[in-house]
Amino acid sequence: MNRVSFKQLARVYFAPPRYITLPATGIDISTSSIKSVHIAEKIHGLEIDSFDEIFLPEGAVVNGEIVQQEPVVSALKELAKKRKIHTAHVSLPESKSYLFELNVSGSTKEEWRAGVERHLDELVPLPPANVAFDIAPLRTDHKETFVVGVGYATRVIEQVTSILDDAGLEPFSLESETFAAARALLPAHTDETVMIVDIGKTTTKVVIAEKRLPRFATTLAVGGDALTRAVEKYFGVDEKEARRVKIEYGIVSSTGNDEYLSAMLSTVSVIREEVKRRFDYWQTHSCVDGRCTPVSRVILVGGNATVRGLPEYFAGALKVPVTLGDVFRNLAPRDFWLPSVDHAQSFAYATAIGLALRDYDF
Repeated sequence: MNRVSFKQLARVYFAPPRYITLPATGIDISTSSIKSVHIAEKIHGLEIDSFDEIFLPEGAVVNGEIVQQEPVVSALKELAKKRKIHTAHVSLPESKSYLFELNVSGSTKEEWRAGVERHLDELVPLPPANVAFDIAPLRTDHKETFVVGVGYATRVIEQVTSILDDAGLEPFSLESETFAAARALLPAHTDETVMIVDIGKTTTKVVIAEKRLPRFATTLAVGGDALTRAVEKYFGVDEKEARRVKIEYGIVSSTGNDEYLSAMLSTVSVIREEVKRRFDYWQTHSCVDGRCTPVSRVILVGGNATVRGLPEYFAGALKVPVTLGDVFRNLAPRDFWLPSVDHAQSFAYATAIGLALRDYDF
């Protein structure tokens, strides 16, 4: 058993009243739903004591933009009431973000931010006065620090905070989903460079993270819903049954399923080729000057990551190990607790878990 520090004991046995504790709640606002998790600290480590998902009507969130505010506010109110949530760490969409990198001088974050501000108009294609940004150090030499940053138009921030305010929620932090997902899936002190492929319902997010910090991110306008539609059309079944068939049969070849497999691969091959294009560019162009390291492995997450045969299908094209992500890897061992959400569903909670882990990222 791992040794338990006095700091952990004090946090558990001498915990402050709930109303003055940090939120430990992560809320992920995505295209199809709002997902939330709340982390509780036990003597054996961290565990999740609640999972929630409230589905949004089609068109409420489009390309990361909250188009219909009322259903989003309503869902957040329902969530806040159900779990008695007042504050939370909340996601910001990757598709509205601007990742950037820069060498800056100084030894404090304030000095690094000042260095970024002097070049902000070169890093983010928006007027500097209309940009909110944050940074994190990736590596430091004797004179300079190489920082990774993300910028958002202030209107995006204002829209999210306004919706949270209408729902009676206070944002303890707002964070890009790309940073949050890496925090959930990778160990705190890793030196790896990893590609994370998050296959959602209508989109697929691709992130390349070094030492848990995103160096590249993009959102593809195709997701697992296209696979569901292919199954519906082939078998003539409804959406619920199509989802079951999609997970059970996947993209594994078997006797008599040639037509089915062809229908599935015509869709999933689009995702694979778009991922491969980004992967190949990183491996052969981005890392030639020594400013980054090649991707060593690929992690699949998202609500459609568990389609049978998907890791093998990606590995065949990318030529590196491809595995399903463990969204609970930075929590207590499963010997001590069992998630209340089933295994297949858990892959959709990487961002929400990563957000909640901000309180324990030490």
